[in-house]
Amino acid sequence: MEQNIPTRQQAYDLLSKYNKNASLIIHALTVEAVMLHFADILGELEKEKWGIIGLVHDVDYEMYPEHHCIKAREILMQHNWPEDYIHAVESHGWGICCNVKPIHRMEKVLFTIDELTGLISATAMLRPSKSILDLEPKSVKKKWKQKSFAAGVNREVIEQGAKMLDMELDYIIGETIKGMQNAAESIGLKGEIK
Repeated sequence: MEQNIPTRQQAYDLLSKYNKNASLIIHALTVEAVMLHFADILGELEKEKWGIIGLVHDVDYEMYPEHHCIKAREILMQHNWPEDYIHAVESHGWGICCNVKPIHRMEKVLFTIDELTGLISATAMLRPSKSILDLEPKSVKKKWKQKSFAAGVNREVIEQGAKMLDMELDYIIGETIKGMQNAAESIGLKGEIK
């Protein structure tokens, strides 16, 4: 069976087939936007691939939370997705729910920013404007230190990812915010900038 190089529309359709929860769709769109931004700033040639992997990274999460990243392989194989796409999706759960290690830069970026987008979204929602557009990295850093804030966000995973990428955490936070700003309206974080 021939492998299918998925389009963005196919990726979105697959995500929507397995995920009905609006907040999971928004998270997928958020990660897609950040992956596209990092592909841009890192000069990656396969920018669309980065976005598609960001979009489908949690394809199995709503229906199979107990087998997250494991079930994703089955789903993507059923749709003839290429092995490198499947490995990339699986690897964002490394050390959390699977043992597939991020190897390529794209996989390391996904591993790092997946949890981080949750912390940034939560920080943006606390602002009077409820917007990502006026969010500064220092506000996120302040919330980072409050372990009770967005307690579900695994800060150790983010730090581990930053080390794998050999990038400063502050830089990653700043660029993740910029990526999210590119999709502010579609991810519900345009808010009310005066």
